[in-house]
Amino acid sequence: MKFKTKFFHIALTLGVVAMTSCSKGGSGNVSSATGWEYNTPDNGGFEYYAGYEQEIGPGLRFIEGGTFIMGRVEQDVLYDWNNVPRRVTVPSFYMDETEVRNVDYREYLYWINRVFIDYPEVYKKALPDTLVWRRPLAYNEPMVENYLRHTAYSEYPVVGVNWLQAADFCQWRTDRVNEKILIDRGILELDVNQQGENNFNTEAYLLGQYDGIAGKRPMPDLDPNKDSRRVRWEDGILLPRYRLPTEAEWEYAALGLIGNSQEERMTNRRIYPWDGHITRNADQKERGRMMANFVRGKGDYMGMAGDLNDKGDITVDVHSYYPNDYGLYCMAGNVNEWVADIYRPLSFDEVDEFSPFRGNEFKTKVLDEEGYVVEKDSLGRIKYRSENDKDILDRKNYRTSDNRNFGDGDAQSNINPASEWLDNEQSTSDMYGAHDGTMGSLVSDRTRVYKGGSWRDRAYWLSPGTRRYLDEREARDDLGFRCAMTRVGSPETYGKK
Repeated sequence: MKFKTKFFHIALTLGVVAMTSCSKGGSGNVSSATGWEYNTPDNGGFEYYAGYEQEIGPGLRFIEGGTFIMGRVEQDVLYDWNNVPRRVTVPSFYMDETEVRNVDYREYLYWINRVFIDYPEVYKKALPDTLVWRRPLAYNEPMVENYLRHTAYSEYPVVGVNWLQAADFCQWRTDRVNEKILIDRGILELDVNQQGENNFNTEAYLLGQYDGIAGKRPMPDLDPNKDSRRVRWEDGILLPRYRLPTEAEWEYAALGLIGNSQEERMTNRRIYPWDGHITRNADQKERGRMMANFVRGKGDYMGMAGDLNDKGDITVDVHSYYPNDYGLYCMAGNVNEWVADIYRPLSFDEVDEFSPFRGNEFKTKVLDEEGYVVEKDSLGRIKYRSENDKDILDRKNYRTSDNRNFGDGDAQSNINPASEWLDNEQSTSDMYGAHDGTMGSLVSDRTRVYKGGSWRDRAYWLSPGTRRYLDEREARDDLGFRCAMTRVGSPETYGKK
């Protein structure tokens, strides 16, 4: 047994050296700080591999970041002045090629129903609101009955999903993708009998609170006293979480200005995700065809029989029309899309120039008295709590855990002196709500931005610079979403100069 273990470590060390010598780091197998060799049991087994390149998760496209002028490029016909142009920088990231489809969401519902069979409230909470199709003076019952479930609409974008449900879908997708990565590598075996809290969760696995079924090719451990170990975040094997894109990311990706620049010279700005100031195709072979699914005019949702122009009375297949220069489909029209941001009419004055976002609620894992992460909850997820403001009083970069209303709705930004003692949620209401008992503004700390225009909208809303808002608990028949993922490391893909 000792001979076998020793042979295993020798073979592993040789393999690691070979992998490292071929990596981008070249001779990066020795610490430049201490001179000790990496990746060898003889030195304690500290592991480091140079040349990491992030894999692209299923359904995603790489969006190389950069600077752009975010905000209104269309005439402000509503005179909202809620998206005044300003220059910002967006880090590189990944975004779904298409909107999330009905079949994707049905897969999600099926998994929930199978794994949380003892928690029917979880399934009920995830169900889209199919009644969003109903109108008092329209016959839309066929959509109520068929749109989500019927196979004819499988490739169409899911609608009737509120912001909270979309965020939950992103979390589920993260875990399913990372679970499959471990299964494909042989680190875990497929377990279709997961039930309740015993289901794969990325954080629970990393923290040792989920074991699963060990695979035939476990992760080797360079510790001479161990043969294998669980995957660590430092290994770079698991992907960052799927999430909703920020408003800046969504707008940047929709414009696709990478197709209009050369060596930092921007040839022209865009009103829409394509060149030109019109919504029809300018190519000779398809001249006059619509570039997106939207309302051309009063009562005209798809054109005339025999030559349906946009070929969509409601939504259309998510791969319809031409993708933009980042390879993304339907970034204008079809359905509006949720983004992560909290809505404020004057956000352009407060948000950072780098990776702008409004909506931070800083949280931390719940720890026990000894400082260890407490047991996961009944759904198999790690427990979090909001940071205690008393613990961050001495910080310089932020002073409160809830920054949704920072600079616009908090006590410091309110001209009403009586609001100084109110907490964040109340001061937002005090800032935007009515004080005479009548209904005030719809702006709150639960109001989220959505963008993109839809099959129900006129061309004005197809411009990525336009923005609207809705309570995160509400849904619509023309509102869906797509997911994004953070790019770690270099803003350029491997091998690109």
